[in-house]
Amino acid sequence: MIATTGLHTLDVIFVILIAVLLVASGMLALAETSLVRMTRVKAKSMVDQKRRGSRQLARLTEQPAQFLNPILLLVLICQLVSATLLGVVAEHVLGGIGVLVGAVFEVVVIFVFFEAVPKNWAVHNSERAALLSAPIVSALVRFPPIRWISSLLIGLANVIIGSPRGSEDGIRPSYITDSELKAMADVAHEENVIAHQERTFIHSIIDFGDTVVREVMVPRPDMVTVEADNSVTSALEAALAAGYSRIPVHEEGIDDVIGIAYTKDLVRAERVGKAEHMVRDSARSAKFVPESMEVSALLRQMQEEKFHMAIVVDEYGGTAGLVTLEDLLEELVGEIVDEFDVEEPTVERQSDGSVLVSALISVDDADELLGSELPHGTWDTVGGLMLDLVGRVPDEGDSVEVDGFRLTALSVRGRRIGRVLIEPNGHAAATDTSDG
Repeated sequence: MIATTGLHTLDVIFVILIAVLLVASGMLALAETSLVRMTRVKAKSMVDQKRRGSRQLARLTEQPAQFLNPILLLVLICQLVSATLLGVVAEHVLGGIGVLVGAVFEVVVIFVFFEAVPKNWAVHNSERAALLSAPIVSALVRFPPIRWISSLLIGLANVIIGSPRGSEDGIRPSYITDSELKAMADVAHEENVIAHQERTFIHSIIDFGDTVVREVMVPRPDMVTVEADNSVTSALEAALAAGYSRIPVHEEGIDDVIGIAYTKDLVRAERVGKAEHMVRDSARSAKFVPESMEVSALLRQMQEEKFHMAIVVDEYGGTAGLVTLEDLLEELVGEIVDEFDVEEPTVERQSDGSVLVSALISVDDADELLGSELPHGTWDTVGGLMLDLVGRVPDEGDSVEVDGFRLTALSVRGRRIGRVLIEPNGHAAATDTSDG
């Protein structure tokens, strides 16, 4: 039985205070979950869409430590104070059993309605919850007492446990890696947000920055060149036969490229009566780039200096190959084939599950094709991998096993591998057994 009216009034005040603290705790729990799940990229996209509260949200996501620590502190204060006051009121009203009732109330009601419910709602409505809570949280973190107290307590914790290197207020900075960007594109494709071609294009753009000229160039043995002393007519015939608009011109040998002959220049020279002149007179200066140059840098250079072909040189100054603007663009958009091109398909999936590929296909492309990972080293292509594993130029039909796959050279032209059959080891063994 309650003895005084004053006690009744104090209990009412406590109950009102408890309700306010619990509501505040629920709102802060919602804000914590939604803001932590919000990325800077998504926040900036909402700024572009001019959504209400997006500017405050973008500022918060730039420095998560500035809002996370104060929110955690305020949630803890609200829940501890409300739980303490609830215990006091329950003991006053119900006596000794009130402590038990208060404890059950705290575990069930506070957890369900002011912890689980707001956080789950924020998970399913993260954008809406973040936009709603961003203005409130922005005002709270700017309030000096809250900022000072949270900084003091976090600083004390860092002194005890040690602050991670390169961290801010005890929170390690996060960086988005290439693999995470690719994973985001994969998820977007799985959820039908972007098409398959868009996903492939995003992957190509990400990989583009890590690709070097050596990986995309036309290798030295495949180059079509003409000698500088040849006539304009013979050079034009060679260019037309190969179907090229530009062709390198060399002196002593392919390592001595002196320029690039343009088909339009050769045609013009023939029309003005210079058909028998040496092609050196019609050649333009050549651009030379190292094979280790990044293709992104070369693309910018081609745009700025307005040229479409460059001679690739190795570390000894010899000609390693040539690279064109088309080669660089194909790294982004895939193979570009016109109506006059007659090309052997790079990849052919066989009915038995094996894969027939060109030896010039990159090991990275083969990895993606097989859903596995072949060995990487100084080689760039499947043909280079097979040469390294065999230790010599293989004969047609020679095989080698590596990482669960059998690689078989189906065609060898001179010292070069043409086509390679890749099949799983289990499948290869079954084929050998049936053949025997």
